[in-house]
Amino acid sequence: MEHRSKILDCTIRDGGLVNNWDFSIEFVQDLYNGLSAAGVEYMEIGYKNSAKLLKASEPNPWRFLDDNFLKEIIPEKKFTKLSALVDIGRVDPNDILPREQSVLDMIRVACYIREVDKGLELVQMFHDLGYETSLNIMALSSVPEHQLIEAFEMVKESPVDVVYIVDSFGSLDPQDIEHQVKKFKAMIPNKQLGIHTHNNMQLAFANTLTAKRNGVTFLDSSVYGMGRAAGNCNTELLVSYIQKPSYEIKPVLGVIEKHMLEMRQKWEWGYIIPYMISGVLNEHPRVAMAYRDSADRDKFVDFYDKVTSPEVALAPASK
Repeated sequence: MEHRSKILDCTIRDGGLVNNWDFSIEFVQDLYNGLSAAGVEYMEIGYKNSAKLLKASEPNPWRFLDDNFLKEIIPEKKFTKLSALVDIGRVDPNDILPREQSVLDMIRVACYIREVDKGLELVQMFHDLGYETSLNIMALSSVPEHQLIEAFEMVKESPVDVVYIVDSFGSLDPQDIEHQVKKFKAMIPNKQLGIHTHNNMQLAFANTLTAKRNGVTFLDSSVYGMGRAAGNCNTELLVSYIQKPSYEIKPVLGVIEKHMLEMRQKWEWGYIIPYMISGVLNEHPRVAMAYRDSADRDKFVDFYDKVTSPEVALAPASK
């Protein structure tokens, strides 16, 4: 069973939520070469969303991937395949080339449960263009059962290759993950599964291993854990833990040493108390992220009181 799993590194895509995608071309190239040397199967090089649809004032290359730009920075594909993520309503179908003309191999579609039908329309389109596809259903920890059942009926019939269990708020523990995986397997036995974890409660690695042990094949991670707020499961942990002869830890350590220690001085991510609190409360980390950007960033008791006071708790969750 060991060799069926694949690591998908999303340092650029999820880490971009930390530094507003302020990555140098040199870093992205070094990361790609490092991951290839490390035997990591996929690297998510950013979002394939449309700058027009998001009314972006400054088009960012990793947030709005352009195929011509990608060919310049990755002139020669190595071992690692490339993926991009798109959001419902933020992608222009005219921006997507057929796979044989693109550097990308896989396109992943992120959506909330209520938009699964729209997500699957995009999946169908990318599938028809030749890409590997995934559907990443976000904020699973707060989805009512009947909604899941309806959504999975559609998913089962679609050509999607991989369906992701996404612990958006870092609020699930290994028992929850096992429960979700079993549920997904029962409802969509014909699909491969993926896992995307966040480290709010220091469970990202444990949750990823639990998913893997229960037959999940696609494991999302990021180098040095760099991802939104509490960050993700660490690529270096998976590469060193999973017994696969093709995995090699040193190239990943090289990337951390050369680039990421400095990045960590400049930008903050990882296990930090307000993110822990949002994970424990099963809340979106946006409130905690705003707090970390304020002068009160280290007033943990105050933050806890703020997010557990009734008027906050009763406010409708904005999406």
